[in-house]
Amino acid sequence: MKQVLQDFEQYTEKGMRDWQVPGMAIAIVRGNETIYLKGFGVRKINSTDPVTPTTVFQIGSTTKGFTAALVGMLVDEGLVKWDDRVVDHLQGFQMYDPWVTHEFTITDLMAMRSGLATGSGEGLCSMGYNRSFLMHSLRYMQPETSFRSAYAYQNLPFLWAAALVENKTGKSWEENVQERIFEPLNMSNSSTDQKSFQQAPDVAYLHIRENGNITALPMDQNSTDWVYTVGPAGGINSNIADMAKWLCLQMNNGSYGSRQLLSKSSTSYMQSPRTVMNIVAKKNNAYYCQGWMYMEASPYPVIFHSGGTTGHSALVAFVPQAKVGIVILSNVHGDILPNYLMFRFLNLYFGNNAWEDVLEALALTKAPRAQIDSSASGQTDSPHAARSQETYIGNYSNQTLGIINISQSNGTLILYAGPGRLKMPLLPTGGDSFSLSKTGTGPVVTFQVDNEGKAESVQIQGGRLFDLFGNNVLFWRTD
Repeated sequence: MKQVLQDFEQYTEKGMRDWQVPGMAIAIVRGNETIYLKGFGVRKINSTDPVTPTTVFQIGSTTKGFTAALVGMLVDEGLVKWDDRVVDHLQGFQMYDPWVTHEFTITDLMAMRSGLATGSGEGLCSMGYNRSFLMHSLRYMQPETSFRSAYAYQNLPFLWAAALVENKTGKSWEENVQERIFEPLNMSNSSTDQKSFQQAPDVAYLHIRENGNITALPMDQNSTDWVYTVGPAGGINSNIADMAKWLCLQMNNGSYGSRQLLSKSSTSYMQSPRTVMNIVAKKNNAYYCQGWMYMEASPYPVIFHSGGTTGHSALVAFVPQAKVGIVILSNVHGDILPNYLMFRFLNLYFGNNAWEDVLEALALTKAPRAQIDSSASGQTDSPHAARSQETYIGNYSNQTLGIINISQSNGTLILYAGPGRLKMPLLPTGGDSFSLSKTGTGPVVTFQVDNEGKAESVQIQGGRLFDLFGNNVLFWRTD
């Protein structure tokens, strides 16, 4: 094992250089013991503050396993059953189709098979809408596929899973996570709110890739609050020392030390396949479970989940049969390195090179993105709109996404969305059409203009910038 850890550490250090990652933290657990716990690099680029085992990161969607565990505790207590219909416990729950509303089960909330398009409505939290609004908005979202027929990743249904926990316990999701998971596991550096993250004495700064470079975001960045709005799907802050304890619980059938926090049956249910995802590698099918993913592998299947926020990336993975697992936290948004290192560790640990094709594919993503970013930012020959900008200025409304406002600032049209006034420049692409991205490949914004020369509606199609608008959304002028 010593040689495995030495080789893995070398891959980690090289990977950080190749992927331009300022800081990472990694824990490896075997059985009930943490056998590796180490920080790499720095908390903030161009600083000297090191990442340590106690450095706090946002763990993103690996939070979903915590919410599923809380539901599992309700099942253990006899308060609900996995196949209970949601409407039998939460009368406010509603999907677009009445039949789907009636048939939607607790398991469906966390199995990624709702029929909605990937990421439907997720951007509402970036626009400043609260959790209640997000939950209510599901009833207006038209499905892309039939119910339970296809995998599509979602965040919003997990808010209803959390609401179920709140309904049955009389306490908030945040209180339940603290009392039922953090405290029994002694996860003393973990939290569920923005203030705790921002004020943590040992915290990893958020970083993004911009023009081929890694840039740190200010710690008071307003754009980070969406993580906590959608908290049950992605809002936990933690470190590898704490996450190693969470990993022990998952690998040991719901027990930690002398305490059984989750029954073996509920743990097994959470980690068992529910929805076919896709073919990840030549011989490895993947499935979504309940806040976890299940991947076929040799010699044993792997249970895992990745996570991402505005400036952090995370991955938690374990092999139940071998009782070995790994936690990887990174301080860069959209970082693929944690995935690469997970597969590299499995290859080293089992010594079977089962993941070479996946590793080869992931390795291709480490090329610097400077050329792409610089070419995009260098575009200056955008065509002008065929009409005066006053044609488009005004307020527009959509039943699900509420009001957007089109204004003018320094000769540029600006789209403001939601109560948080999310600001997005409209870049002309010709006629009454605009783009929300510098490359012109993002969402297309097209105004419909009446005979009097006034825009009466605006349609936003494709691109899924921040997953705000789905594939095709129409807003009608309200003024």
